[in-house]
Amino acid sequence: MNTRQRQSGMSILGILIIMIMVGFFLMCAVRMSPPYFEYLSVKDIISRIANEHASEKQGISQIRRKIADIFNTNQIYELDPREVEVYRRKGKTYIDASYEVRLPIMGRIDAVLKFDDLLFVTGSLEPIAASKANAAPE
Repeated sequence: MNTRQRQSGMSILGILIIMIMVGFFLMCAVRMSPPYFEYLSVKDIISRIANEHASEKQGISQIRRKIADIFNTNQIYELDPREVEVYRRKGKTYIDASYEVRLPIMGRIDAVLKFDDLLFVTGSLEPIAASKANAAPE
């Protein structure tokens, strides 16, 4: 009995489709990485400001000025310092720097990066948990 073994593998079309998919996801990662790294900088800046804040010595306007100066120094462009909310409730000072970034990917396809874990209470390095942030202090 002489049986031929049939070779099987991917065709050129299959390889091309996989290369297009890998290229698309690689392009998405390349376009989304700068706003993500900027978010990490914003998170670090806001946490340091919240930790260093002395409520008896500094007012809200001084915190806003400090945020604007540091954003300018670190070249933070996605988040305007005026969009950062600084407010006092029940004797505590809150800094809310939550924001989102919309990036054009290709044609009518956009990516939305939502950074909503940037609510800090002064005197703390860690942000308030998302469950507490949704039930923000009134």
